[in-house]
Amino acid sequence: MRTRPFLMAAGLLASGLAPLALATPATAAVAKYSDDFNGDGYRDLAVGASATDVGSASNAGAVVVLYGSSSGISAAKRSVITQNTTGVAGSAEDGDYFGSALASADFNKDGYADLAVSATGEGLGGKEHVGQVTVLWGGSSGLKGGTALPQPSITPETGYSQGLAAADFNGDGSPDLTVTGMLHNRLYEGPFKKSDGTAASMRFIDGGPFEVAAGDITGNAAAERVFPYTTESDPGGQIRYRTFDSKEDVLVDMPAASGSGPVTIGDINGDGIGDLVLAQDFDPANQGGTGHLGGQVEIWYGGKGGPDLTQTPTVINQDTPGVPGTGEEGDGFGRSLSIGDINGDKYADLAVGAPDEGWSGKPFAGTVTVLYGSASGLTTSGAKTYSQDTAGVPGTAERQDGFGGAVRLIDLNKNGKAELVVGAPGEDAKGALFVLNGTAKGLTTTNAKSISTANVGLKNTSYSFGAPIAQ
Repeated sequence: MRTRPFLMAAGLLASGLAPLALATPATAAVAKYSDDFNGDGYRDLAVGASATDVGSASNAGAVVVLYGSSSGISAAKRSVITQNTTGVAGSAEDGDYFGSALASADFNKDGYADLAVSATGEGLGGKEHVGQVTVLWGGSSGLKGGTALPQPSITPETGYSQGLAAADFNGDGSPDLTVTGMLHNRLYEGPFKKSDGTAASMRFIDGGPFEVAAGDITGNAAAERVFPYTTESDPGGQIRYRTFDSKEDVLVDMPAASGSGPVTIGDINGDGIGDLVLAQDFDPANQGGTGHLGGQVEIWYGGKGGPDLTQTPTVINQDTPGVPGTGEEGDGFGRSLSIGDINGDKYADLAVGAPDEGWSGKPFAGTVTVLYGSASGLTTSGAKTYSQDTAGVPGTAERQDGFGGAVRLIDLNKNGKAELVVGAPGEDAKGALFVLNGTAKGLTTTNAKSISTANVGLKNTSYSFGAPIAQ
């Protein structure tokens, strides 16, 4: 498992993923937005803080929900949820790491989005470090109460629930959930029952990858599940996806694609079909010679029936013309990814986190690079890199801030333009969020805001607030 200087205390954490929105049948009572937890028409932001102490329980974990509004998000309108919160299944215990991974969808189809939360260190049945998923249920007052999903019989130390992805995978109008682990990946097919967390069906799919992303890259109105696999023979990463073909899942290999890090999906070229963004955030020396020094991203454009496997993918790194900066050993370019439309031009844009990037002589300070979509695909025209030393961004770049440890492009104020939310899990050794606004001309630092652990009432949080951010 990868370790980062600013995340070592946080335990097992998962990267945020950005599924492409899918149409649902008119008869389904599914929430309009997969992350509108209180049903007010504004998207909300869920953030993990898995190394938060709860009472006397060390690293028990918490989730912070910041509710959207016409003015965006603020710490004033929030919920902080732990396993000791009334109505939430279980109890806060040492090393549960509740909030390690997050995925949102209207799992019970009541018109309010819900939130799946992993606790990668949860012990069950006398076994330690098994891992578990709890669904927090949406309602008119936001997330309230939580039900543990039925647990498969698995062995300890397998990282179960490190990765989560939610979408409608079979096109039946009910959101589903994929849960990953080292030896056991599981598919829960909705709708889910709020009373006991049971799904319409539950089945083992395969084991191995921790990362998983969801989005429609085939144009069949059902989301695909994309998995990057790393092996000893190919540490640069092999890519497979599962697609629904009439009555069954079909496994598709992408032999020419490579990616060992997070994956995100969105419509970059505006053709109505999701495009696939893969990352190799490790250096070639750690990946059998593949990739680029400091990290890279690789884009495969979707199409009817899936991405053309003979296409030449677009590969972008910090040495690509037009991209600010220089690829250096250990930058971690691609450690986090998110897709969204910043300028409202109907082409999805890409945010790429490099949380280990040294800045102004400060190692692991971190940066985020923004690249813009177009009819011809992702372009480096207008690309910009942001740090805490960028004019208008709150704070100052410091050693081990990990700015860019998580990123999310999301329209929180319903103006048709996505804000960039950046997690810096190492800020003040606790973590923080930074919000930059989208405009018709692109991202701006004007009126940028920061939200600290103190702002949201978290105490005794170690290197974890802001990683992950739900997608």
